[in-house]
Amino acid sequence: MAAQMIPGTPRFLATLWMTFLLGNAAVYGLETSLPDPSDPIAGMGVNIHFTDAQPGELEMLSRAGFRWIRMDLTWSETEKTPGVYDFSAYDRLMASLDKLHLRPLLILDYTNVLYDNGEPSHTDEGRAAFARWAVAATTHFKDRGVLWEIWNEPNGGWFWKPKPNADDYAKLALTVSQAIRKATPGERIVGPALNGTKLDFVEVLAKAGVLADWSGITIHPYLHGGPESYGSAYDATRQLIKKYALPGQQLNVMCGESGYSSVEGELDEEAQGKYLARLFLFDVMSEVPLTIWYDWRDDGENPRDRESNFGIVRHDYLAGAADVFDPKPAYYAAQTYSLQLVGYRFSKKIKTDSPADIVLSFTDNTSECLVAWTTAPITHQVKIPARVGTYAVTDYDGKIQTALTNSDGTITLRLNGGPQYLKLR
Repeated sequence: MAAQMIPGTPRFLATLWMTFLLGNAAVYGLETSLPDPSDPIAGMGVNIHFTDAQPGELEMLSRAGFRWIRMDLTWSETEKTPGVYDFSAYDRLMASLDKLHLRPLLILDYTNVLYDNGEPSHTDEGRAAFARWAVAATTHFKDRGVLWEIWNEPNGGWFWKPKPNADDYAKLALTVSQAIRKATPGERIVGPALNGTKLDFVEVLAKAGVLADWSGITIHPYLHGGPESYGSAYDATRQLIKKYALPGQQLNVMCGESGYSSVEGELDEEAQGKYLARLFLFDVMSEVPLTIWYDWRDDGENPRDRESNFGIVRHDYLAGAADVFDPKPAYYAAQTYSLQLVGYRFSKKIKTDSPADIVLSFTDNTSECLVAWTTAPITHQVKIPARVGTYAVTDYDGKIQTALTNSDGTITLRLNGGPQYLKLR
């Protein structure tokens, strides 16, 4: 099935993609700037849970088109003796990322039994210790293109125990942000990796002055209505930014983590793949510079366990295979998205008769790529304004569809929930 989904063999695609990367090292090199929100590939990221990849794993991840990984930099694992910091595992990860021109978003997160009784930092001593560790990390990896995120979902009781406390997190984030800014002023900071879309937690931080040292607000929407339902959350976050950002400050809204589980009985793998493509497309349309899909790899093999099925590849490692993990349709959706749109920039949203129908125009110096899908539950035909000629049509998973010929300035296309890519031959 894999060979039918994407034209060519996995090894052919590996060669194609690596040739592109090597030819564009200056574009995808280690930088400190944030991605251009109009570039559909530059802000394309995925969450991982390892510092030491399996042989071939990061290469496969890169072939899907991802340019960013998001990974925990865990306090308790890197400071086991007070004041002694060991980042060797992350040195190995960074070396592997550098080879593939992948940039990291590293999360400075969680607790340490050495301080505050292993609870989230809530005393002056605990906050100072966290800040010293964070500065040691940003100093160690200074000028390596890292985006630093302060904590993960501190508004959730599953991480900030015994219950979330916005004031305590604000004090920690302010202490850490100011310490990083003083020690390593060139590094970029984001946060708070907000679970959900309720912004009252973020407003507490804003009133405390935390946002002054940040480059972005990261939220984790996880809305069940599909990626197109994220728009109101982005708009509300921008309104908060407008209210609290300093004059001249460039503060972005970012999708720091979101995804859809292909858990049995809730969402099938095909729908998961369609949602992945739609999330990246919708975020580019919404001028969101960085989007992190959760997750890279299934956590387990139980098809009925929701947490085990967020990955775009299955759980088991296949040593020696061309693809070292079995790809799900979401993997091919990511790969198709990146291969179809690499080198293009988002141009505009094309007006349609129904708000459920979405048609986007991406352009490069000489050509245009149209991408179209619908959020409606029923497939239907639409007419799309387009240049005269014959268009190659590629489905969301890489399958080649029947070409469409346009002789009167419109293309008649049957829309479904999976984005279709149309390119003039």
